[in-house]
Amino acid sequence: SSSLSPLPVRGSEGLYMVNGPPSFTESTAFRRDSGKNCKAVAFSRDGSLFAWCNGEKVNIVNVTSAELLRSFDLPKAVCLEFSPKNNVLATWQAYTTAKDGAAGVPNLQLHEVKTGKCLKSFIQKKMQNWCPCWADDESICARNVNNEVHFFENNNFNTIANKLHLQKVNDFVLSPGAQPTKVAVYVPGSKGAPSFVRLYQYPNFGGPQSALANKSFFKADKVTMLWNKKATAVLVIASTEVDKTGASYYGEQTLHYIATNGESAVVQLPKNGPIYDVVWNPNSVEFCAVYGFMPAKATVFNLKCDPVFDFGTGPRNAAYYSPHGHILVLAGFGNLRGQMEVWDIKNYKLISKPVASDSTYFAWCPDGEHIVTATCAPRLRVSNGYKIWHYTGSLLHSHEVPSTEEMWQVSWQPCLDGVFPAKAVKYQAVPSELPGAEPKPAQAYRPPALRNKPVTSSKLHEDEPPQNMKPQSGSSDKPLSKTALKNQRKHEAKKAAKQEAKAEGNQESTPSPASQRAPRSAVPAVTSGDPEVDKKIKNLKKKLKAIEQLKEQAAAGKQLEKNQV
Repeated sequence: SSSLSPLPVRGSEGLYMVNGPPSFTESTAFRRDSGKNCKAVAFSRDGSLFAWCNGEKVNIVNVTSAELLRSFDLPKAVCLEFSPKNNVLATWQAYTTAKDGAAGVPNLQLHEVKTGKCLKSFIQKKMQNWCPCWADDESICARNVNNEVHFFENNNFNTIANKLHLQKVNDFVLSPGAQPTKVAVYVPGSKGAPSFVRLYQYPNFGGPQSALANKSFFKADKVTMLWNKKATAVLVIASTEVDKTGASYYGEQTLHYIATNGESAVVQLPKNGPIYDVVWNPNSVEFCAVYGFMPAKATVFNLKCDPVFDFGTGPRNAAYYSPHGHILVLAGFGNLRGQMEVWDIKNYKLISKPVASDSTYFAWCPDGEHIVTATCAPRLRVSNGYKIWHYTGSLLHSHEVPSTEEMWQVSWQPCLDGVFPAKAVKYQAVPSELPGAEPKPAQAYRPPALRNKPVTSSKLHEDEPPQNMKPQSGSSDKPLSKTALKNQRKHEAKKAAKQEAKAEGNQESTPSPASQRAPRSAVPAVTSGDPEVDKKIKNLKKKLKAIEQLKEQAAAGKQLEKNQV
C-alpha cells in the first residue's frame, strides 16, 4: 500500500488497523477483530509480522498481505513479544498455583514462528521483566532466574550455556547492535554495602576483574539502565523510594554515566529535584535529561558529561529524539498540559510548539516526520482518541472514540533502520485540512473584589529561556563546565548560608558577645599583605588538604572517580 506505517488501535471497540499518512482510513486488508477482550498486540521488529491475543487465541498475520500465518490456543495470554529476527514468539499469562498448593504450570511459552511448535515453557511468576532478552542477531537469549542471569545460545532453550552469578542480580540489560554482546547488571546494596552496576562482555563473567566497568552508589532502591545504540556506554538513573530531606515525594534520583572502556562519572545536573526523563540521541554521542522541580530544566550533554546545550526551564517532563536523531521534542504530559517544543538540534532552533492536551502517549513514526499522541484508558477514561501530527506543528488527523467507548492503545508499525532516509529539517508548517489544536487558555480565577480591576500579571516564576535566546549581557552563553558548576553551587550555598545567618541575626536584636563567637580559625592567619596572594595561598592549602583526604580514601580502598584521581 502507498500509505506508510499503519497503526493498530486497540480498545473496547475491538482491534483494527488504521492506514498511516496520508490517508488515515481504516485498513481493509486487516480484518477488524471486534471482540472486547483484546489484551495485547505486538509487531516484529522489522514490522512484517503482527500478533494479538483476543481472549481465545494468539494470532500472527503477515502485515502486508494480512494472511493468517499462525494461531495458538492461549486464551489467557496477556503479553506478547517477537524475538528480534522473528524466529520466536514469546507469550506470558498470569501464574497460578493449584488449590492444594502444588506448583503451578509453566506460564511463559516460547513458540517457533515458522513451525508453530513450542520450543520451551518456563515458570515466570512476575509480570515485570517477563520476557527473555535476545541479542539482536538471536545468538544469545537471557533471563533472570532467582537473581542470576541464565544465557541460552542460538534459541536452544534446553541447555543453559552460561550463568552470570553475583550476590543478587536484580536487573540486567543486553547491549543492542552486533556482536560481541555486552551485559549491564544491577546488584542492589544490602547491609550497608553500596548498590552497583557492572558491565560485562559475554561470556567473560569471571571475577570482578573480568568486568569492563563498575560503578557503585549508595543512593539506589531501583535503577534504570539505558544503553546507547552503539553499545559504548550506559546511563543509569538511580532512585531512592523516599527523599530523606523531605524535599520531594518522588524520592531522590541521581544520573550516572558508565562507558565500556571503564570510565564513569556522575552527571552534574544544575537544578535540584526529580529526574523525569533521560534519553540517548540515536547518534550515541549525546543524551538529553529533563530534571529539576517544576518548571523543569532540559539539557543536552556529551560523552564527557559536559552540557552542550541548555533549553532553560518550562512545563515539561519528557523528551523524545526523532529516529534519525536530528529533532528533539520536549513535552509536558501526565499532570502537565501537553505543551510540546520541537527543536532542530543540529542548529538548536525551535521549529514548532504544538499542544496535545491530556496525552498519555507519544511516539515518533519511523519516517522521522510524523508523530502520534493519544489519550488512552485506564490512565484517562474520558475523550479517548489519537492525533497525528507533522513535527512542523500541523495537526493532520484527529480521531476520538465514542464517549461510551474506550481506547487502550495505539502504536506505529516499526521498521528497520535505513528504510526511511533522513530528510532535511523543515520549519514551515506543512499544509493540513485541520485547524491546529489550540486549547483555550484557562482564565485564572479572580476573586469578585478584583473582577473589574485591571489585570496585573503575577507569574509564580519566570521561565528561564534557552541559552541561545537569553538577553545578551556580555556573558558568554557557553554552558558551565563541571568545575564551574560546582563552584557556582558552592557560591550559591555560601550566599544562602550568609542570608540565613543574617535572618537569624535579625531575630535576635542583641548581638551575641564576641567571646561566644568561635574564632574562624584558631591558627593566626599569616598574611602576605596582598589580599589576592592570600586568596591564592588559601585556595592552594585547601586543594592540598583535599588531595590528602582523597589519598587517604584511596589507601582505604575507595574507588575514586576519574576527576578525583
